[in-house]
Amino acid sequence: MSFRKDFIWGAATAAYQIEGAWNEDGKGENIWDRYSHEPGKVIFGHTGDVACDHYHRYEQDVELMHEIGVRNYRMSIAWTRLLPDGVGAVNQKGIDFYNRLFDALESRGIRPFVTLFHWDYPTALQDRGAWSNPDSVKWFEEYTALCAQKFGGRVKDFFTFNEPQCFIGAGYEAGFHAPGVKLGPASLLPMAHHVMMAHGAAVRVLRELVPGCRVGYVPCGSPAIPATDSAQDIDAARKSFFDIGEDGRGLGFNVPLWSDPVMLGHYPEKVVSLYGKHLPKGWENDLPGMHQKLDYYGQNIYQGHVVRAADNAKGYEAVPLPVGFAKTAIQWPVTPDALYWGPKFLYERYKTPFVIAENGLSCHDVVSLDGKVHDPNRIDFMHRYLLEYRRAAEDGVDAAGYFAWSLMDNFEWANGYTDRFGLVYVDYQTQQRIVKDSALWYKDVMESNGETL
Repeated sequence: MSFRKDFIWGAATAAYQIEGAWNEDGKGENIWDRYSHEPGKVIFGHTGDVACDHYHRYEQDVELMHEIGVRNYRMSIAWTRLLPDGVGAVNQKGIDFYNRLFDALESRGIRPFVTLFHWDYPTALQDRGAWSNPDSVKWFEEYTALCAQKFGGRVKDFFTFNEPQCFIGAGYEAGFHAPGVKLGPASLLPMAHHVMMAHGAAVRVLRELVPGCRVGYVPCGSPAIPATDSAQDIDAARKSFFDIGEDGRGLGFNVPLWSDPVMLGHYPEKVVSLYGKHLPKGWENDLPGMHQKLDYYGQNIYQGHVVRAADNAKGYEAVPLPVGFAKTAIQWPVTPDALYWGPKFLYERYKTPFVIAENGLSCHDVVSLDGKVHDPNRIDFMHRYLLEYRRAAEDGVDAAGYFAWSLMDNFEWANGYTDRFGLVYVDYQTQQRIVKDSALWYKDVMESNGETL
């Protein structure tokens, strides 16, 4: 059985991870520009200054998309390429770059899915408090309006935020991503609240300025996988996936904190009871604005964790990974069932067409003696995960799309260039691109709408 006839098959990238040209043509500084230039922050001192040089090589990259059959391209716009200071003066050269990119995509029949924010926050606004500042909602609204006005005639598919759990949780709670600070619940809750208010404001602006647009939201999470198919273990996994930690740690990475207000119009009861005192005054009045009807509910899923029922206060417990468990080059466990249980639990709760906005793996890819890049482990990984996603669709999940992460090897945040997630190999010394075996395999999958799985 294949996926639905209008299933969206594609590949994804993010601006900071591929574009380079970090200070060219009027682009302003973002927090990753600053963070990656601080000694000791990114492995081996790597930066995104050049990355994949996509800013100068976009035509070649679009041609590669066409070659490997990518018809839907999830990309992000660099906020400071359009607004160097985050607000105010517009950089026309930035507008021109994205229009040239959209021209190239259109010429090859490739549909852009634009993510408005994928972690590269303007430094000028970071210095004004970033998401802790209530004005951050207006800042993002202004930026969204500019994107809508300049690109809405040719772009109809938008995602507001990519992985708010990560850019808040990793950047402002755990501190291992830009801007590299460590805050507690009293600071994190207002930030989360403002991000979700900004999401709602962006959706309203897009609906107003881009007639016929389709809008989504892309949080993330590690799905809980039941240890067995027993009703008790399934209930335990569902409860675990949507639970709220009581000690305040890991709050930035929580699943329902970031999705219930947006998708259901309210905070989880446990968030209010445990942490409501940290929410901004009058927060209840902001919930209707956050809760906007969406066309897509996206999720980035790479791995899951196994849970079973337990006779304890929580009613569940984690099942340790077995000795010698399968893992990727970035040391993440290989758990294909995550693409069944994650979509299943999330669609049950939010009842919105579901898109896997990122899925893939880092491999120890090398150029072989024959000049090609053979990556059977990536093919096997994607095959296993897609079979589980198809099973979720067969069991009632409204599975609308799947974007492979990533179109090409790129700057992998704090891991620099040490992890390769791409369908296309990038030699960072020469900027040569080599299509990997997995890209050709994925081309067949996309063309058959999953029938070849």
